Amino acid sequence: MNRKRRRRRPAWGKIIAVAVVLAALAAAWRFTPLSEYLTAERVSEWARAVRETWWAPIAVIAAYTPAAFVMFPRPVLTLFTVIAFGPWLGFTYSMAGIMGAALATYYAGRIMRPETVRRLVGDELHERSEWLRRHGLLAVFALRIVAVAPFSVEGIMAGAVRISPWQYNLGTFAGMAPGVLATTVFGGQIAAALEDPGRINWWLVGAVVAAFVGLSVAVGRWFAKHGH
Repeated sequence: MNRKRRRRRPAWGKIIAVAVVLAALAAAWRFTPLSEYLTAERVSEWARAVRETWWAPIAVIAAYTPAAFVMFPRPVLTLFTVIAFGPWLGFTYSMAGIMGAALATYYAGRIMRPETVRRLVGDELHERSEWLRRHGLLAVFALRIVAVAPFSVEGIMAGAVRISPWQYNLGTFAGMAPGVLATTVFGGQIAAALEDPGRINWWLVGAVVAAFVGLSVAVGRWFAKHGH
């Protein structure tokens, strides 16, 4: 029972982590000198300048790979991407960047020495390896949703145990898309608020957050039952 409880925590940990990051950004904007610099006009000008730069999408997509290795919070990068390019392109560029970073970490795991991977993953490497091989696509999907380890470490572990690339890619895409979608909706509402604060659709934000929480809890329960 205690073991199962420990395995449910990551889903809530991910939700709380995202909430803390967003709350910290809001607090910094509201109560620090940042609010004097990051005015709606300046952010709008910055977003327009980024959209008009032809290489900006390439730079944004490429930025996800080093961000993954240094463990920079992806929701922050996605948030700025959505504000700069809008919801549709922001989601597309974010997912492209995430998939590129996922492949980079996967192939890093394939070339790393087993001792290095063991130091990164910890004593549960053998147990997690067997579980990944047994469940394949579903295991990768669950790992991406509940985030039991940093994004880069999960990719390295999947590469080290030679998970099928198509299962890894599909599981990563399916597991990351809900969180990116939630951040996209939030970023889209921020972009709308920069033009008119009254345009924020709190019902939409609440519905997306509730759906993401529900999915995280459901997958967390599956992980608690089968993640051993």
